[in-house]
Amino acid sequence: MRIFIFLYLLVVPTLLFSQVKKPAPKGNLDMNTEYSSITDTVKKKKQKIATIDQYKIVTLEHDTIYVDTSLTIKSAYRQNHLRKDLFGLQEFSNIGQPLNTLQYSLTSFSPYPEIGFSGKHSNYMQADQIRYYSAATPFTELFFNTTINKGQNVDSFITLNVSKNLNFSIAYKGLRSEGDYNNQLVSAGNFRMTASYATTSRRYAINAHYTYQDIMNEENGGITNDSNFESDNQDYKNRQRLQVYLTDAESMLKGRRLFFDHAFRVNPKDGSNNLYITHQFNYENKGYEYKQPTIISTVTDNDNVSTRVQRFGDSYVTSNMNDHTKYERLYNKVGAAYENSLLGKFIFFVDDYRSNYKYERIIVDSLGNAVPDNLYLQFNNFGAQYEYQKNKWNGRFLYSRSITNQSLSDLDAKLRYDMSDKIKFDFRYRNINKLPNNNYNLYQSSWVSYNWSNDFKNEKINSLSAEITTPWLTGQVQYTVLKDHLYFTDAANDEQKASGEQIVKPFQYGNVINYLEIKASREFKFGKFALDNTLLYQKVDQSDLILNVPDFVTRNTFYYSNHFFKKALYMQTGLVFNYLTKYYGDDYNPVIAEFFVQQEKKTGGFATFDFFINARIRQTRFYLKAEHFNALFSQSNYYAAPHNPYRDFVLRFGLVWNFFQ
Repeated sequence: MRIFIFLYLLVVPTLLFSQVKKPAPKGNLDMNTEYSSITDTVKKKKQKIATIDQYKIVTLEHDTIYVDTSLTIKSAYRQNHLRKDLFGLQEFSNIGQPLNTLQYSLTSFSPYPEIGFSGKHSNYMQADQIRYYSAATPFTELFFNTTINKGQNVDSFITLNVSKNLNFSIAYKGLRSEGDYNNQLVSAGNFRMTASYATTSRRYAINAHYTYQDIMNEENGGITNDSNFESDNQDYKNRQRLQVYLTDAESMLKGRRLFFDHAFRVNPKDGSNNLYITHQFNYENKGYEYKQPTIISTVTDNDNVSTRVQRFGDSYVTSNMNDHTKYERLYNKVGAAYENSLLGKFIFFVDDYRSNYKYERIIVDSLGNAVPDNLYLQFNNFGAQYEYQKNKWNGRFLYSRSITNQSLSDLDAKLRYDMSDKIKFDFRYRNINKLPNNNYNLYQSSWVSYNWSNDFKNEKINSLSAEITTPWLTGQVQYTVLKDHLYFTDAANDEQKASGEQIVKPFQYGNVINYLEIKASREFKFGKFALDNTLLYQKVDQSDLILNVPDFVTRNTFYYSNHFFKKALYMQTGLVFNYLTKYYGDDYNPVIAEFFVQQEKKTGGFATFDFFINARIRQTRFYLKAEHFNALFSQSNYYAAPHNPYRDFVLRFGLVWNFFQ
């Protein structure tokens, strides 16, 4: 009821206090659009109106897009805590928990090693995800979404140009969601601040940012008895009554980053031939902490018999477990670029990578084997990049290789052909020789079995993809070959599994894995009605079940769109259908914050229906959604991962509010 009252108070005054005004010329961004407040009785002097292309958003690779305040079904898909389309990713029951990967091509690769703990990084903003801005007038965006039970999800952002050449932006995203199950609270914050500067002649330009991020998850380890969840017993519809493995465990990921990317043109004036000196700096420190005050878990079976279990095996402590991993990384990249108006842009660079992944102790096991306290890496690469843009062709080709003892390399070739404004072809080939993430080679824990020191070989990844974008169909094909693939799996023996223990360790797969993906999207329109479809097919060829994904994933949205109240209100309403086939979905382990391979329980094979109403008034967009409403009358057989149910029915409200001062 409070959601409807809030929506009423926001929408009705906007509709009532409005009057018709002559529309602005096409292509201009009139902040009042066709409507202005009835209190605007004093005539103002005619001012220049900023056009939408004066509000620029620039990526790390210097690609430029513009601020978009339109309401489309694609923008509605991005109305979530990550603010991106989550097709191909499986959410857990609470917002802000790890995301299980349904579409393997969404996995990002870099030849450089990372800290690991990948399950915690879905809500962590990486350096290439930060955007830089240029705004004709101060621009503000306010984002709000309700969460699961108590909590809220907000994202506040403002950017302004202090002068024509200098822009600042500051933003903070906060998430707090209680969840339906015991010990499931999520609390996260993402602070970011950017600065962009360029001289009038563009001889010198710099993009810089600072971020501070902290992501806390209460970890319950999943429910202990799946049959209680799947039963028709109304007592268990209150999910707080379902027993979980961990009642007071929690994990925390924190990180700070200082980053800047700048370039200086050697020749004073911009001409057909230009020479640049470039430099990129990235310093980041992170910490991952896992705390579990109560070591013993209680598990009750269907006969109401309770058993005491140490979920992750033997431990060095009897209470108040606190495992802490620290990580620092320093990266410098220096290059020279030659730009020719006919030939394109040639870049040559060398880089220096240094990282220290550390603990504050050395662990010696019963056999006398020592697990060291740190993993220090230092290596250098050289590389070249070529960029070409002429007529309808656009290409970027990168090759880098180590010049120190570590063997790593990266070949990345992208090519685009724009047949017209609406028909585009994209091709990409990627060949990576990747160093393992640090937590594969070293990990320490108060759990005895969660201590290891390895020396795994590099992963080899070959990927070829093609994409076509047309008004009638968007299609994507990708073929990937994986060799020496690294993964986690449960190494517990039969006796340990029978007692409820979970011993997850890293392994390397010696055989080749072949992965094929075909994805197609098409929207059909029938007057004011539309049907938006996305279908994903995947096939994996492997000797063992290591890389597991569903064969089919589909999303189909049927909706109605129209203008109301003399076009003051634009609204969409309809249904979203999601389905994926059954497969051995990866399980999640909170101690190491990683998904791991399992072959004991299939997940998927269930459908979800969402009902939504989206509306736009001026630069404000409203979203009301009844998620998974078929859970009200269907069997509880929906899991995001083994022992981790997908969310039940929930009614959520959100808005995005833009201000152009």
